[in-house]
Amino acid sequence: MGIAGGIRKQAKKISLPEPRTSGWARNLMSATEEIPASLPSTQKDGLDIITAWSIIGIFAILFFAALYFMSIILIPVTLAVVVGMILGIAAEKLSNLGVPRLANAVLLSSATALVIFLVANSLAGPLTTLANEGPAFAERSMSRLLPYLEEIKWLHIAPATFQSGPISMDKLIENSGNVLHVITANLTPALVQTLIFFAALLLFLAGRINLRKAIIMAFRGRNQRLSAIRVINAVEQVLGFYFATAAVIYACLGVSMTVIAFASGLAAPALWGFFAFLSSFIPYLGITIMTLSIAIAGILTHDGLFFGLLPAFIFFSIHLVVENLVFPAVMGRRLEINAFVIFLAIIFWTWMWGAVGAMLALPLSLIAMTIVDELVIEEKIQPQLPK
Repeated sequence: MGIAGGIRKQAKKISLPEPRTSGWARNLMSATEEIPASLPSTQKDGLDIITAWSIIGIFAILFFAALYFMSIILIPVTLAVVVGMILGIAAEKLSNLGVPRLANAVLLSSATALVIFLVANSLAGPLTTLANEGPAFAERSMSRLLPYLEEIKWLHIAPATFQSGPISMDKLIENSGNVLHVITANLTPALVQTLIFFAALLLFLAGRINLRKAIIMAFRGRNQRLSAIRVINAVEQVLGFYFATAAVIYACLGVSMTVIAFASGLAAPALWGFFAFLSSFIPYLGITIMTLSIAIAGILTHDGLFFGLLPAFIFFSIHLVVENLVFPAVMGRRLEINAFVIFLAIIFWTWMWGAVGAMLALPLSLIAMTIVDELVIEEKIQPQLPK
């Protein structure tokens, strides 16, 4: 009896129906069964790596070629964006005071144009005088520098080196036509670039908020949008703080140079002061050109070599103290950039875009440094953001 009951129970267990499974579960089980025991290796060989880097290199060459050939448009637009980001703090203050965005943009762009006009107007007189006295200045320069150049034997320079025969009237007219052609060819692009700069600056300041929103909303994830906000704010703060502080410090340096030029008897002291202020925004290259120019002007002005080089030595010493003591004390270490990187950036952008590229090398380096510093934040302590 017990044996028969046990057999019946075992038969019931065997005859029970199989549990039902859904369609997606059966598909998953079948797909799992079809997976091979060992997946193929995804490791790339040397040829794949070389191909990838070759594609990146070709893209980089095409990108820099586009920067070079489109310089007539990219130079004023880039300059307008940099100036607009520098004025971002002022634009934010005016917006907080209730000034509309369009009025804000018109006010700041007009103020920028007014400053440029006043500077150009104040320099028009000294530059005109310098242009009128150019031939006499060149002749006087050769007569003063020739004794020093003759002492360098390997140059093989003699008084006859800088002398030429009589010039006919036809040759003079031909040379005048070439000079006018060069001036006209360079003046037209300069006017076009000036108009592009002011138009781009006005439109950038007017649409700055909308442009920020578009850049932020282009990212899908919340963390990516927060990173975009942090990077944009950091770039505007760094540029605004740097150039506002640098303008004050370099203005004092320009005033010092004006006093030095006036005390040493150099012509157009205000022009020397302005060039000292402007050249200070170009690290290393600006101070080098400025010191050499002051040394040459001092030698032409004074008879003795000591008094001729004294203005250049005083200016170089003041600039050295400002760059190595005053500037780091005011700026702090957060804006410290590798000197070699800045030097390479100045050479590269000068080769690409000329004098304007040399002035843009530092702001572009600051922007790149800030972006890298904000994105590579493993060592930074980030605040706990709300969920």
